[in-house]
Amino acid sequence: MLRITIKLIAASAFIFSAGAVSAQNSTAPEPRNVVQLSATGSVEVQQDLLVLNLATSKEATDAATVQSQLKQALDAALAEAKRNAQPGQMDVRTGPFGLYPRYGKDGKINGWQGRAELVLEGRDFARITATAGRIQTLAISQVGFDLSREARAKVEGEAQTLAIEQFKARAAELAKGFGFSAYSLREVAVNSNEAVPGPRPRMMAAEAKMSSFADAPVPVEAGKAQVVVNVSGSVQMR
Repeated sequence: MLRITIKLIAASAFIFSAGAVSAQNSTAPEPRNVVQLSATGSVEVQQDLLVLNLATSKEATDAATVQSQLKQALDAALAEAKRNAQPGQMDVRTGPFGLYPRYGKDGKINGWQGRAELVLEGRDFARITATAGRIQTLAISQVGFDLSREARAKVEGEAQTLAIEQFKARAAELAKGFGFSAYSLREVAVNSNEAVPGPRPRMMAAEAKMSSFADAPVPVEAGKAQVVVNVSGSVQMR
């Protein structure tokens, strides 16, 4: 009997507590004089990361031959690239490696084709382009640029400060315009991204002559990117 009594008391306490919270919520005043706004801060920065893709395509009547040819080409390229690799300055990784059937007019498989890729990425442009020029088994298929983590972090704080200052100035301006003397911050969200103006990264034909880059580094030139931070939220004017 004692256990039953305890359970009933606990249940009653829970119902009372829930009722009190519900009553409290129903009497809470709705927020008034609240305005939504956003502000953006952006900083332009030189792209410092080169991403260079090399690739080769092979064809044969059977899949095993294609796979063997791709493997030989990729192994030779990896051996050359790894000799010059240096963390952060030139990192080496393999890209997609795939085999695909080739169909004839009758809809039947009459051969196989495949493609293998190698990616050189880092901040040492000279090292990367010189290495790409020495690789004979793969051709350059794409050249692109990006921001390193260090470069992004360095300017992201500056862009964030600009966005916050603009948000505060805009909030004060709105409060004054509506006849209030001040405001208080209710909620805020901060988001960052990168915008790259200008053309897309340069593409090169996969069948380009590999010998054309054998004697000299590939000419590349990085552009600029904008690190953008957006601050949005709501303030209560008072």
